[in-house]
Amino acid sequence: MVRTAVPALLLFAALLLGGCSVNPVTGDRELVAMGEDWELQVGAQQYAPLIQAQGGDYELDPDLVDYVQRIGQRLAAESDRDLPYEFEVINESVPNAWALPGGKIAINRGLLVEMQSESELAAVLSHEIVHAAARHGALGQTRNLLLQGAVLAGGIAVGAATEDDRYTQVALLGGTIGAQLINQSYSREAEREADLYGMRYMKRAGYSPVGAVELQETFVRLSEGRNAGGFGALFASHPPSQERVENNRELLAELGREGEIGRDEYQRRIARLRADQPAYAAYDEGRKALADEDVETALAKADEAIRMLPEAAIFHSLRGDALAAREDYREAERAYDRAVRRDSTWFYHHLRRGMARNELERFDAARGDLNAANELMPTAISHYLLGTIEQRAGNRSQAIEHYRVAAQAQTPVGQQARERLQSMGVAPSG
Repeated sequence: MVRTAVPALLLFAALLLGGCSVNPVTGDRELVAMGEDWELQVGAQQYAPLIQAQGGDYELDPDLVDYVQRIGQRLAAESDRDLPYEFEVINESVPNAWALPGGKIAINRGLLVEMQSESELAAVLSHEIVHAAARHGALGQTRNLLLQGAVLAGGIAVGAATEDDRYTQVALLGGTIGAQLINQSYSREAEREADLYGMRYMKRAGYSPVGAVELQETFVRLSEGRNAGGFGALFASHPPSQERVENNRELLAELGREGEIGRDEYQRRIARLRADQPAYAAYDEGRKALADEDVETALAKADEAIRMLPEAAIFHSLRGDALAAREDYREAERAYDRAVRRDSTWFYHHLRRGMARNELERFDAARGDLNAANELMPTAISHYLLGTIEQRAGNRSQAIEHYRVAAQAQTPVGQQARERLQSMGVAPSG
């Protein structure tokens, strides 16, 4: 017991000696183990892969994305900390928003349709800006560091994603820190700071802070009633409470209600997204049916979504997934072709077409797709399949390289890669 306590005490002493810094937003002195270089590096490295892992960029309405980004930058200009702020809209129905260290912020299209005004959108974005500016991610990692008594290592690992997750047979390869950061529950104090200073940023940017109150009132109603539904991810990391509503009301009384609300403008900006909601609802039902192994319903829902919104790549990808589940790989490949033509920026379309082509023994074409998928987001399954392709082609060194990457995933695919290496007389790492 003494042997384990000493390193923890030494770590705590080191943090006390070298980890105190001033919160750029509140001015308070805080114990933070991670410096700004760490924040910038984590944000830069994890932003794109996390967007890929959660649905990819929303691309059907570039004007809406530009609108969200302009509001984000308008608010970021009022931040107490100069960071390379970025804002992206993720093509995902689950209502959520998150911030990585270094000012990397994302909001799902599913949250955009739940809000009623530009002021509410400003409240969400300013809240996330404060999380980044006030170093809440770094503070959370410091808290974990003290609790665990060890630094979280980077390197290649597998986070929460497994073959059973939303996008089947996909395990993100990369540091788990990014996923932990956006899924962690912020402390009560961090949420209070993000609410209150976010409202100040709103006011300085010319928005009425009333949107922050209205937003939290809505979230409290949803969390307390039976309508929370898809808000689980948002409420897990940003739990609403009546206390937060009251704190926001008190600050609103201090700041005043004056400023832009922008209800009409916001409704105009999201008009297309609202009109497309029935198609996305059919798609989401199809995804759920496929997860429940109801392939025929999934295929019917994919076709329904495509009839309403044929330009949406993810609907064609769902159709491909349903056809692949029926082992109709030729038709699945055609569906994935249509998905890739409509959106070549999401790894999933390339990955799934590569998997279909591998089943069809079109190995050269599969290799191209799997490499393209890895360029966008490395996965265990794509590296494993590339390993099998290279091994079949007699390219032993390339096969070993791919198997070793896949072998680091603690999933069935990772186990298969380790078995392949063992059969080749090769250690999992070299």
